Amino acid sequence: MSKQAKKITGKSRKTDTVKALSEKLAKTKSLFLTDYRGLTHKQMEELRRALKKAEADFLVAKNTLLKIALKDWNSEAEKELDSLLNNPTATFFTYGDEVTAIKILAQFMKANQLPKIKAGVFGGKQVSEADFQKLASLPSREILLATLAARLQSPVSGLHNALSWNLRKFVTVLDNIKNKKPQTAAN
Repeated sequence: MSKQAKKITGKSRKTDTVKALSEKLAKTKSLFLTDYRGLTHKQMEELRRALKKAEADFLVAKNTLLKIALKDWNSEAEKELDSLLNNPTATFFTYGDEVTAIKILAQFMKANQLPKIKAGVFGGKQVSEADFQKLASLPSREILLATLAARLQSPVSGLHNALSWNLRKFVTVLDNIKNKKPQTAAN
């Protein structure tokens, strides 16, 4: 293969990679840049399988190609994350429930001490590693919804108890009177 043909093949491969990254960015809800150095291939495959169940991806791409895709996606995010796109970088994309995917990555990080979070974009804003840890410590969506429902129901049930208290007390007094009458009649 000639040098010219290799250049064309390499350029088209890079264009395809940028297009694939742009497609992932278009559907992502949040993303985090990680330093994956030290992870074995087996560990990365294990992480990818676990993240796939939570509708998330862990992808390694060249920093320059990721910068191009980020610029097309969100120029502000590209400016903020540009300084972090050095050394080997893997990108963590979430498409479904973000917190669930973040928890899976956090558990993997705890078990393997890798990868290390550099920064990310969550809710349209840049977040740090500390923010990532806070997100990982949140309860699941189902627990948060159940807590919200219980708290919304609490004032109503409290009002119900307060209003029915007088009625319960009245029934108790009548019951006590009813229990006393037969005893006095028998004497």
